[in-house]
Amino acid sequence: MNWTDHDAVLLDLDGVITPTAEVHMRAWADMFNAFLGSYDGAATDRSPYTEADYFAHVDGKPRYDGVRDFLTSRGIELSEERVRELGDRKNEAFNAVLARDGVEAYPGSVALLDHLRELGMPLGVVSSSANAPAVLEAAGLADRFGTVVSGAVATELGLPGKPEPDTFVHAARELGADVARSVVFEDAVSGVRAGAAGGFALVVGVDRGAGVETLTGAGADLVVADLAELLPGPVA
Repeated sequence: MNWTDHDAVLLDLDGVITPTAEVHMRAWADMFNAFLGSYDGAATDRSPYTEADYFAHVDGKPRYDGVRDFLTSRGIELSEERVRELGDRKNEAFNAVLARDGVEAYPGSVALLDHLRELGMPLGVVSSSANAPAVLEAAGLADRFGTVVSGAVATELGLPGKPEPDTFVHAARELGADVARSVVFEDAVSGVRAGAAGGFALVVGVDRGAGVETLTGAGADLVVADLAELLPGPVA
């Protein structure tokens, strides 16, 4: 990577900087499977929610969009009030785990953040989660970023969520950076698609389970398993 070619680096949070994607996955699974176990309405598919459903329908999207997309995949139609109730139930489960266990960032991600700070590179977080500020605070990284565009910020500003590019574009502008000279880091298919649609200089896929081919197919210019792979010199 020749970082001098770029004006800013924009990173998703869950699964890119912190392993909180795993917490989200467990919270979604608990909520959806409890719902499916008690739901007695019309549906085309009543099989249990799985990890594959997370990557296909939920990962990287605003919370309520994830609920709607999963339910649609099962042929289930619910009122908007019920959709929001399910989304809020999942969020409560996530916050309970975060408060109980805390969170520690991926060492390779912190190493790259340290390197970029030494270079004076403007950094931003772009997350569909409304919990992004709390996660950054828990991980001790809240002071690293010039802007944090969380799901709550997107809602307040009326910005469509990923896979639309608007939240990434807004973050670049907040940092005073040219979109065409900014780098996006994403582990979710929806986020990679957002970066690819936004005309960013580079979209780096981070493979935490979605798969190299899937991320490349969604528009990633390159895919790494760990952000430390982009550090200069050999990786220990």
